[in-house]
Amino acid sequence: MELEFAFELRVEVADIQFMGDTHRGNRRMIPITGGTFEGPAIKGKVQAGGYDWQVIRTDGVAELDARYVLQTDDGALITIVNQGLRRGPAEVMKRLSEGKEVDPSEYYFRSIPVFETADPKYVWLSQSVFVATGIRKPDKVLIQVYKIN
Repeated sequence: MELEFAFELRVEVADIQFMGDTHRGNRRMIPITGGTFEGPAIKGKVQAGGYDWQVIRTDGVAELDARYVLQTDDGALITIVNQGLRRGPAEVMKRLSEGKEVDPSEYYFRSIPVFETADPKYVWLSQSVFVATGIRKPDKVLIQVYKIN
């Protein structure tokens, strides 16, 4: 297997909304407010209105489930469901949840994005498996997406 860089997402987010403890763990939601994406064969904007639904498990691992819409510069709409895990030492995770700048080498942030589109130009997104690595910034998430060949 080899990884091929597909594109980078720069997903802008609002403040965390804390629901509290549920039967699954500590639930929180992060509104997606916009952003951009760009790679060798694709470029566009992240539409506002999506959410990253997170559960912080009792072992401190964050289960991520982000769902939002991408719009390419040529008008194609692409849905993304990006599920993954973020974990690290408790004090690092606390700094992240407080919106502080944290070096990405201090935590693990990996995901599996799945795409859907009706545009033939971008059907390649639904014909392969992708993996991603993420960096949480105070007001955005940077996601490097790779196609598994």
